[in-house]
Amino acid sequence: MKYFYPICLLFSFLTHAQQQPTLDYYLPQNITYSKNIPTPKSIFHFELGEMHTDHTQVAQYMNEVAKASNRVSIETIGYTFENKPLQLLTISSPKNLADIDQILKRHQAITDSGANNSDLSDLPVVIYLGYSIHGNESSGTGAAIALAYYLAAAESPELEKTLDKTIILLDPSLNPDGLQRFSTWVNSNKSTHLVTDPNDREFNEMWPKGRFNHYWFDMNRDWLPVQLPESQARIRTYRKWMPNVLCDFHEMGTNATYFFQPGEPSRTNPLTPELNQILTQKIATYHAKALDKIGSSYFIEENYDDFYYGKGSSYPDINGSIGILFEQASSRGHAQESANGILTFPFTIRNQFTTSLSSLQAAYEMRKELLEYQRDFYIKAKNDSKNSKTKAYIFGDEKDATRVNELAKILHQHKIEMLELKEDITINKKKFNKNLSYIIPVEQKNTKLINAIFDRQTKFKDSLFYDISTWSFDLAFNLNFEGLNSLSQAGAKYEPKAKTGFVSKKSDIGYLIEWTDYESPKLLNQILSKNLRIRTSKQPFTHNGKTFSYGSLFLPVQNQEMNSEEIFNYLSQIIPAYAIEITGTETGLTEGINLGNPNFITLSQPQVAMVVGQGVDPSDAGEIWHLFDQKATMPLTKINIDQLQNVNLNRYTTLVLANGNYSSFSTKTINKIEQWIQNGGTLIAYQDVIKWLNDSKFIDLTFKTVKNEAKDISFEQSADYRGAQLISGAIFETKLDLSHPINFGMPRDKMPIFRNTSIIIEPNKNSYNNPIQYTKSPLISGYISKQNLELLKESVPFQSIKRGDGKIIIFTDNTNFRAFWLGTEKLFWNAIFFSKLM
Repeated sequence: MKYFYPICLLFSFLTHAQQQPTLDYYLPQNITYSKNIPTPKSIFHFELGEMHTDHTQVAQYMNEVAKASNRVSIETIGYTFENKPLQLLTISSPKNLADIDQILKRHQAITDSGANNSDLSDLPVVIYLGYSIHGNESSGTGAAIALAYYLAAAESPELEKTLDKTIILLDPSLNPDGLQRFSTWVNSNKSTHLVTDPNDREFNEMWPKGRFNHYWFDMNRDWLPVQLPESQARIRTYRKWMPNVLCDFHEMGTNATYFFQPGEPSRTNPLTPELNQILTQKIATYHAKALDKIGSSYFIEENYDDFYYGKGSSYPDINGSIGILFEQASSRGHAQESANGILTFPFTIRNQFTTSLSSLQAAYEMRKELLEYQRDFYIKAKNDSKNSKTKAYIFGDEKDATRVNELAKILHQHKIEMLELKEDITINKKKFNKNLSYIIPVEQKNTKLINAIFDRQTKFKDSLFYDISTWSFDLAFNLNFEGLNSLSQAGAKYEPKAKTGFVSKKSDIGYLIEWTDYESPKLLNQILSKNLRIRTSKQPFTHNGKTFSYGSLFLPVQNQEMNSEEIFNYLSQIIPAYAIEITGTETGLTEGINLGNPNFITLSQPQVAMVVGQGVDPSDAGEIWHLFDQKATMPLTKINIDQLQNVNLNRYTTLVLANGNYSSFSTKTINKIEQWIQNGGTLIAYQDVIKWLNDSKFIDLTFKTVKNEAKDISFEQSADYRGAQLISGAIFETKLDLSHPINFGMPRDKMPIFRNTSIIIEPNKNSYNNPIQYTKSPLISGYISKQNLELLKESVPFQSIKRGDGKIIIFTDNTNFRAFWLGTEKLFWNAIFFSKLM
């Protein structure tokens, strides 16, 4: 009899889980709803929450609601990599929608630094509601569906008053590709009689899961780098409207409850105004009251922070707005057992819908306060910038136009003003070419955002970070960067530049190409794809007074499959898509080594494969896939981890192991990889893979580790203590041997490198085998514990290890971090193209 009550309790939970709520479960009661607005069920043919809606269904429903309602307009603001539309609904009163252009103009004026006399008395507040940027956190999109119906159909005087003073920007699916992948998984694994056992297949997605977009990026880290089309679309919307409040709806672990900001007080970025957090706290009282009303549990000021400005909930905080993160415990399917009982998908939708309404109520009732805060934010920004001793920043490079213009493109998307440089200048021994540099005036509207993008910190109130602790863009792009005390060198206003690549002249001898531009690997591969023979230089040389550094390319004209005319025409055809000069030479008699010297090594086109699947970090692998496919337009074969033992590796020159756990490799697979390397293959491995390679006897490296002796630490403090020992994203200085092939094309002998791992290895006893080495004082920006910093000094992040006729190349640090760490991506390409030279 002692088991009777628990069994009955579980049975009651299961019975409840099987009962699908109707639309009334979500909506405010005692309100009539217009029959002219289609319900979700009328479009989906199932109740909201009964199944997971895929993106096609979401898009269809939003179009139907907009068609039926005079409160809703809809537009497609972009497309995903899988060509799914990114929808934005603008919702307000019919009167406001009819006058939307004037309202937009008036709202934009608030952020103009001279707008202190703006009339705010009748100006609507703007709120951006963004849902499910992680595709498998789909209660957000479910709430967006319910909200679209409610705002279009509810016949309520209170709602009409709210709409009259509010512009709602509703983004129902921030990640359509991920949502489609997840909805397909859970729907295809759903049982008619719901299974709530967490071990069921429904709740355990296959790799890479629906969290990510097409290239497996975590898009909630891309608000600052804006490398993805989804991010670029939403940043255009944000910069157009400059909303007063942005709500970012997520999910967390199944056994949790519900979180909304403010987050950990000690982990707020110091650049965020104190009033921002006060207003966030005030808005939180609305959420608490709303959730109390339906009996849902919640918490604040724990686990999550407001530090990295590249997230949806924190990007607004440096732009005069209030960003708010919501985290709902996830059912990860339709109904799942949890520490708080059976957690159903409809329950999670209802909580997200409830806080969507409380956000609208808060924005409406705090309208004047929020508008004044935004206005005053920009007035203060202007005054602070006027009083700044630094009047501008300048960034540039001596030879790489692409990296410079890629950073300028990012800043331009954030509406940061830039100016051209009048003439070449040198500051603190750093050269700034007038054609390869830009000036950023400090006194401008987005001066606070400029500070955030280039900020460097090494001292922190708190040693724990939900994400990275630094992201300085000049360091990420490895560009020269300095402050200016005047604008005397400033020229015309920045305009995006077209590519200006060209062939200097036709040659019957050959063509020279520097390896310094960011896109030189892409160009090299394009040339190799035409079966043209091309060579790289192991030593610098000079041609007609111009120095060509290590790694420069020589394309001889003679003995090619194409004749002289065909080569010239082909080069002339492809080079306008680059910012690179191809130099036609009239002689092979160059200063230094000549063009026929044995130090010119013939290159072959690489054939690259990467292992993917269970155990591999999807984000790190996705960055590599994106780098090949989108940036270099090179094919990359993705081989599933359990398929590798059956693959003939001899067709590949290079095999990449992104960060992850490869312990599932069979003995057969390990032996196959080992033999392939012995026969001349190049294995490139990142981060955690290094320890696996060491344990598997592929390599023999010595690791440096911290001896953690926690003294005077209570059990309650132990988790924080362990977290403080992590290197969760900081930037360090390295010194380079520019003659080593891994560093070919690097602009200087010092390089900032991003690190988010605690793997630290001893240098090789031979100094020439340590071409990249951390300096004696390596920390540039970010947090690292004193113990780890001591270990990191003069350690090495790279080793090239010969095995038979092949190589194992290891990187302790991610050279391709989030697709915006352009300054170290060349290291990866050098490992791909030049491994035989190492």
